[in-house]
Amino acid sequence: MMMRRIACLATGLLLSACGPGSSPRPIASEPLTAPPFIGAAATAIPFAGSAPEHPYMAAAGVGGMHGDGFSSGVHQVAGPLGVNPQVVSRIGSRYPGGMCATVTFDRGGRLVALCASLLGFELQLLQPRSLELLASYQLPGRPSTFEALVKRDSSIIMTDTSGGAYFYLDAQDRAVLVDSRQRLQRIGHRQLESGQWEFYLADSWALGGDHVPEDCMNWNNWFPQGECDPVTAVMPDYSGNIWWVTRKGRVGTLNPDSGQIAMTRLDGEEIQNGFSVADDGVYIVSDHALYRMRAMADGAPDIVWREAYDRGSAKKVGSINQGSGTTPTLIGDDYVTITDNADERINLLVYRRTGNSKGERLICRLPLFDAGASATDNSMIGRGRSIFIENNHGYSNAMKQSDWSAISGGFSRIDIRADESGCNLVWTSPEKSPSVVPKMSAGNGLIYFYTFATQENGENAWYLGALDAETGRTAFKIRTGAGRDYDNNWAPISLGPDGTAYVGTLKGLLAIYDQDVNPQLSSAMQLCGGAGSGYKTAALDRACAHFWAARISNLGLGF
Repeated sequence: MMMRRIACLATGLLLSACGPGSSPRPIASEPLTAPPFIGAAATAIPFAGSAPEHPYMAAAGVGGMHGDGFSSGVHQVAGPLGVNPQVVSRIGSRYPGGMCATVTFDRGGRLVALCASLLGFELQLLQPRSLELLASYQLPGRPSTFEALVKRDSSIIMTDTSGGAYFYLDAQDRAVLVDSRQRLQRIGHRQLESGQWEFYLADSWALGGDHVPEDCMNWNNWFPQGECDPVTAVMPDYSGNIWWVTRKGRVGTLNPDSGQIAMTRLDGEEIQNGFSVADDGVYIVSDHALYRMRAMADGAPDIVWREAYDRGSAKKVGSINQGSGTTPTLIGDDYVTITDNADERINLLVYRRTGNSKGERLICRLPLFDAGASATDNSMIGRGRSIFIENNHGYSNAMKQSDWSAISGGFSRIDIRADESGCNLVWTSPEKSPSVVPKMSAGNGLIYFYTFATQENGENAWYLGALDAETGRTAFKIRTGAGRDYDNNWAPISLGPDGTAYVGTLKGLLAIYDQDVNPQLSSAMQLCGGAGSGYKTAALDRACAHFWAARISNLGLGF
């Protein structure tokens, strides 16, 4: 699932208040003794497969936490190859906290990121690579933050995935999210005549009241008597309806043209993951079952089929609830995959998406990793007939983790057999990737993960690592910094249109990229993606938009 411990906001009181302006304030690192680079520069070998496009979302690979509507975890561009790697860091918030949970990219290549602080989430518009702040938009604080502070229980925050982290960027570059006040919003950004940028509220709909209970503990409501049910995630279907799910099993749609809202409820079930969409329906996993749904003529969610899974006898260390920790990943036109929560070893489950409510859909149930050391809280990568998954067993969160030897590690590739008779384990890497949402670069065939090495001084040095998707061999690791502030704490890796890898950390955001060796590409990157408050002329803006559109499509403009 992914960014479940999105922000340790209550414990953010322990962090120093920070005030990054437009220029990034770097994240401070503990002393470094670990090597800055391990391995060797890789050679790009593209990984075959098609990219799903969605008519109501930004281009594939740039529009959400998991990259696209399929939650494939695949970016089309070629990410870093480890050629003279550069690392830029930015403290993510002017207030205590700072973690940047989700990163998307507009058609100009700029980052639209959601960062957290003690006062709430904030949308930020950032220049690529330089991480210069162009604009920001404050969202209200989450009730769970206030409740955690009052009750002195940070687990209240750690089990709350609401507030906007599962937002998406639509086809008009607007961030679509539900904030902590149960308002579904579309927030755009634009450049002013002065050259400065701003966010603006394009649309807003209230989901509270009759649809989503919002009697939540907060600074103005110390003793709530009713129900509080925050919205977890939003995503559009292929008809343009905006779907939303809540923690306590409510599933709804909103027609943005008419404002009509329709809803159903999965009684006794929780939804703490994101969900996925294709032209054949909406795929949602609760803590009991996987669902395929569709919208009826009036927008009402309708269950096409339901597949219960082994939810185990209890939730595992670091899990939110007793259920699957994965957002459903759609693969091609035929398959959907999740994991269960079986006690000794979780299982990879692959289902056919077609079939009626009584059809046999399960293709394989494959045990993963070692007995007693098997858990994942992140969505899988799906490309072609291949599935890639990491083991998160032994990790809790950046503020509480003390026993790093408890991290079991493991990263596996599983392929669906062509005759659909089952699945094969292709390889398993021993690399330890405690909590990051990993991503594939289809452009170079590398799987990016985030790992650590404990130094002699006891502090962890953190690395962006890359696995060869074909063989599972570790290609290289790039050191980013040392100490708790560099812990990834469940945020994703995101690959920008220029190939830069972005990693959210407890304190902010990292940009990791190869030093460009092509002078023509370097000049274009400096012109369209370097420091500055915006493009100076309309003609340059159009040129740079064309440049970034080509990079997003991996056409390269000849570079």
